[in-house]
Amino acid sequence: MIRLLVADDQSLVRGALAALLSLEPDLQVVAEVARGDEVVAAARAHEVDVALLDVEMPGLDGLQAARLVREQAPTCRVLMVTTFGRPGYLRAAMAAGAGGFVVKDTPSAQLADAVRRVHAGLVVVDPSLAAESLTQGSSPLTDRETDVLRAGADGGTVADVARELSLSEGTVRNHLSSSIGKTGARTRAEAVRVAVENGWLPPRSDV
Repeated sequence: MIRLLVADDQSLVRGALAALLSLEPDLQVVAEVARGDEVVAAARAHEVDVALLDVEMPGLDGLQAARLVREQAPTCRVLMVTTFGRPGYLRAAMAAGAGGFVVKDTPSAQLADAVRRVHAGLVVVDPSLAAESLTQGSSPLTDRETDVLRAGADGGTVADVARELSLSEGTVRNHLSSSIGKTGARTRAEAVRVAVENGWLPPRSDV
């Protein structure tokens, strides 16, 4: 029996995934959590074999949670199951140690098979997303440019972003200008849109 954890902040989605997977004779959902910062504790407490994680969750996003699972619960494998099928998220998930990345509209039989394959140590990636990832390069943004663009994604002023990141306003303007240029955008909002669509901006984890 493969012991599973399902982590998703939407209760209906979480419940549906748990119910579908529990129909399989060799799969058992032993834990469900709604926050990314609850994943590791639940995985360890319930001796989970495979954790199914959403990308966007409060507390910690799924990518951060995946990294902590691999560090603190190394016997637990990770399968990202998300609405956000973006090449950048796929690359980030693999870098975080996830064993698979599939989208939520994957048929239930294929999802169950993905769980089994990840449990066996294989890498499972949605085929169309894998192909798209190969055609798109990695993020052109530096870590600091990513931080600044993410902090300014909600429309805050340069001063707001500077305070949040403990940077000078001039430095923030420089990073925003560079980000706009690298994404081929004309405005900050457009740069954010391009970065999000490509998965270059990690999801925000609202507490």
